[in-house]
Amino acid sequence: MLRHLPNAICVLRILLTVPTVIAISCGEEILALILFTIAAISDGLDGYLAKRNGWTSDLGRILDPVADKVLLVATFLACTWQGLIPVWLAAAAVARDLMLGGGALIYRLWFGPIEGSPSALSKVNTTLQIIVVIMAMLNAAVPVVPSALVVTLTMVTFGTTVLSGIDYTRRFFVSAWARLPAPRSS
Repeated sequence: MLRHLPNAICVLRILLTVPTVIAISCGEEILALILFTIAAISDGLDGYLAKRNGWTSDLGRILDPVADKVLLVATFLACTWQGLIPVWLAAAAVARDLMLGGGALIYRLWFGPIEGSPSALSKVNTTLQIIVVIMAMLNAAVPVVPSALVVTLTMVTFGTTVLSGIDYTRRFFVSAWARLPAPRSS
């Protein structure tokens, strides 16, 4: 029964997205910050439990990235709607995730299962996106993060978002190219 705990934590992360977005939309930044932080911590916890105890599953390999994308895209959009995150950063993050999701679906349909794991750059990008959301909500509630740090962090996050999108696209193309049948000689 415990082997399903990582998947249950992923579902919890998806469910926490709704009250987090509602709290952001209502200007309840502290509540949103608490809910989002719990959801963000759950991302590390489910992966740790799955790997440490051998509780990985096909469902978990799908559910974990979906839960991450649902949480981050929804909170980015809610924060942008409230003016907490720049539109250009949210647009880059959402476009990257839509591109990756669409690319993964096309790859799966045409070439088969996607093999491999998230790149180090993608993990850094996800971490930075989480930090940007936390920082935005924290600054909305109690402005404590210096402006220069906010600008620097959003620019670095934008850069890692674009670069990780390019990296994933390159990885999909290389893998797809390798799976194409060899041309027949006439």
